[in-house]
Formats: sequence, C-alpha cells, structure tokens
Amino acid sequence: MESQTVKKKRGRKPKVRDYYEGAGGGKRGGGAGEGDGGGMRERAKSGQQQPVDDSYSRWKNVVPVIYDWLANHNLVWPSLSCRWGPQIEAGNNKNRQRLYLSEQTDGTVPNTLVIANCEIVKPRVAAAEYISAFNEEARSPFVKKHKTILHPGEVNRIRELPQSNRIVATHTDCPEVFIWDIEAQPNRHAVLGAAVSRPDLILTGHQDNAEFALAMCPAEPFVLSGGKDKSVVLWSIQDHISTLATDSEATKSPGSSGSIIKSNSNPSEGNDRPADSPSIGPRGIFHGHEDTVEDVQFCPSSAQEFCSVGDDSCLILWDARIGFSPVIKVEKAHNADLHCVDWNPHDQNFILTGSADNSVCMFDRRSLTSGGIGTPVHKFEDHKAAVLCVQWCPDKSSVFGSSAEDGLLNIWDHQLVGKKKEGGPRTPTSASGLFFKHAGHRDKVVDFHWNSSDPWTVVSVSDDCDVSGGGGTLQIWRMSDMIYRDEEAVLAELRNFKAHVADCPSWKQ
Repeated sequence: MESQTVKKKRGRKPKVRDYYEGAGGGKRGGGAGEGDGGGMRERAKSGQQQPVDDSYSRWKNVVPVIYDWLANHNLVWPSLSCRWGPQIEAGNNKNRQRLYLSEQTDGTVPNTLVIANCEIVKPRVAAAEYISAFNEEARSPFVKKHKTILHPGEVNRIRELPQSNRIVATHTDCPEVFIWDIEAQPNRHAVLGAAVSRPDLILTGHQDNAEFALAMCPAEPFVLSGGKDKSVVLWSIQDHISTLATDSEATKSPGSSGSIIKSNSNPSEGNDRPADSPSIGPRGIFHGHEDTVEDVQFCPSSAQEFCSVGDDSCLILWDARIGFSPVIKVEKAHNADLHCVDWNPHDQNFILTGSADNSVCMFDRRSLTSGGIGTPVHKFEDHKAAVLCVQWCPDKSSVFGSSAEDGLLNIWDHQLVGKKKEGGPRTPTSASGLFFKHAGHRDKVVDFHWNSSDPWTVVSVSDDCDVSGGGGTLQIWRMSDMIYRDEEAVLAELRNFKAHVADCPSWKQ
C-alpha cells in the first residue's frame, strides 16, 4: 500500500521479514535480554555485505582508543525507538537507570513496549580491553528486561513525560496517542493470543494515522503529535485530571503519589479493546502542512510554542496563543522530505532539521520569514543516506547528534564550523563541524537518545537484522572525554601521564 511504500523508501520502519528461517522454519519468541530467540537467520551474501564489514572491522579495532565505555546488546526483535527513563540507583562504579524500548514482532507474539533496567558504568572505570571484547550476537549483561507491556500495534515512537518519571507516550499505526503509567501497568508475558494491555489514557484528535511525530513538553504536561492527516495536534494531560477531580481524593491511595494520571479503570487485566480506556480530546488542531507531518518539538520553555516538519519539505513554527495557523512557515527547508526536528534547550533560537536529502540544517528563528525559502545558519553534510533522527546534546549547547540510514551516528559541534585544527588544515574528507563518528551499527540507525542523567552517554538502536543475527542492535556508549574536552586540559593530562610513566621504577631498570 501507499503507507508501506513510504516506510520502505524512507527506512523509518524495519521491513517485515521471515526473521528466523532456521531448522523447521520455526519463529522466535521472547524479548529483549532473553535467550537466543530460537535460531539464526541466513545472512546476506558476503559479496554484498563486504564494504560494511570492512568499515565495521576498522571501527572495532579503535574502540578501546576512542570510547570510555561501550555495551552491545543483540535484540530479539527490532526496536524502532529507544529512550532513557529515570535513574533508579547510584553506585560506586556504575548507575542503574530505566531504558524504554519496543519490540516489533512478526505477529506470532504481541508487539511490546519494554521497560528495561540498564547498568551504566561510570567514566574512567571500564578497562579498554574489556569494552572491545563484545560478541555481536550476544545479549549484554548490562541490559535486563524489567517489565513488558503488550502494546496495541507496533511501537513506532516512545516519549517520556518530564513532569513524571512514570508516564510515557507511544505512537503506533493508528490516529490515537497512548499514554502509559509504567509503574501501574502489570508485567505481561508476550505469548500468542494474549490480550493487549490497556492504556491508562488515550489522546484523540487525528483523522488519519499518526505514526512518528510525537513530543512531550519540558515546561508543562502537554503532548504534541503530527500525522498523515497533515495536522499537528496539542493535548494537555491536565485536562484528564480535571475531569476526574470530583473523585480523585476518594480514590487516592498512599502508593499513587508520583503519577499525574488518575485512572478510572483497572489496568491489571489485559483488554483487547484499548478504546475502553479513558480518553480526552485536543486543546487545538493546527493546519498548515500539505503532506504528512513527520516530527514535532516543543520550545523548551513553553507549552504554547512548538515546531513541526513534514514530507512537504516545510519547517513550521506555531504559537497556540495566537491561533491555529502557522506563525512562520519555511518553504523548502530542505530539498526533500523532512524526517526530524529538535529545538536547542540551551539556546532557544536554534532549531535542527534532518532530511531525506542526507543533510542536517541549523536554523536561527530570528532570521526566518513567513513564506520564505529556508536559509539555514549552516548545512551539515556528511551522511550518505537519509537522516532519521537529530538531537541536541544536553551537556554542551553547541553539540548535537544525527543518525541516518547509512548506519552512522555523527556528533557535531557548530562552533567548530570553519575552524582549522592547529598543526594543519582539515582533511578533504572531514565535514565542517563533525568531530566524532559512531560507526558501531551495521545498518540504518533508526533512533538514539542522549542521557541527561549520565553526561555524554548515548543509547542508539539500528535495524541491522540481516547482519546482527537477531532483531537489530542496541548500543550504549560514551566517547572518551579526551575527544570533547578542552585541548589544553587534555594535553596537560597527557604530559602528566608521560611524566608519571617516566618516573615508574620499572622503566628506570
């Protein structure tokens, strides 16, 4: 169908495959962090895969040099989204933190939303030889499944609510947005025929499927979505709370604190009709796009200002206080479909967009004009395929990441644009502003997320089922701090280390 054609063309969604064609043709089961899934699929022909294998081998050789820590986790089923949850335990050498994933199955078992516990090794703890000695076809001991929610349809996008560490929203192939209280939801087993879990709240308002564009507001409990109906829809979760205000005090229990979702239903049993869950309508529906809305993002300081991008190649800025029409519409922000957008939380003038034209653009909203052709501050070009995800780094205002269908996750610093390193000019193959390439994935990197609780730590997920011997690859990694720290500080540390080595008795013998 048309929707399937778009998905395959863009690579946003792993293609439906006969995942395991092993002995007896049996299909796999289980979930992230469980077993080996029942067998391995036949790999792609070696001649077709050789260039990727060569590049990957070169990357793996330098892992001990350029990474402070890295964990590789082979997935049983493909995941289209990965997000960090709250930190739940701090230790001497590692911290434990929630991680949200999805499992896109082939229908033999239900699709799932997975809540995992992840152990994150602290900086300068892991030995270099240890982080490079991983098995690509193994599950990582650092990632353990904590809870499974049987999701109504496959999970295309996960977003966490900043105001509550137990609320997440999900997009699937339907017009609704599902809201989940992950602490109240029971742990379910993904077996054939099991009834799906019941969402704690359903957000209605789209007239067609809304698959990828989803955002939660940092300032207030607002939710934003975009879809195939070419619209952007805004909700307030507070609207659901107000409808239950009359009986909220009567139903409050000591264990209910921490959740802003006041459920009037019992989710403890599965229900194959999510429509039985409570629902609310939108605060506003905003029209201005001429094609599918692919991504949305709030202004970091406002629940009323937000932006959106779509397959019409437009970047649109909105203000709900003014009305339901665009405040600023940037035509031709790129020369192809726009897939992703992010708003800088440190400097709210800067907005990133990623596109099917393989580039990332940085716009300054002070220089945008309504109806004008897009004039980015800079266009970042290095990817060899469509860009699927962009995100600003929470630890440095000028740094951001971009992932693409070329299997790379690039880390950029826009303050480095046009600058030459001391000791010689940039090499002809280096892109301006690019200072790190994560090349550990062997096919399209469909999602990644910076960790705001653990500086410079990233989780990324790829659809490399054909080469990973499983359902794709999840990687948690942190580049060496010598790559992004001040150069003088790094050189001083190296000089001190050299002096220390020279003073060691074993070197003087």
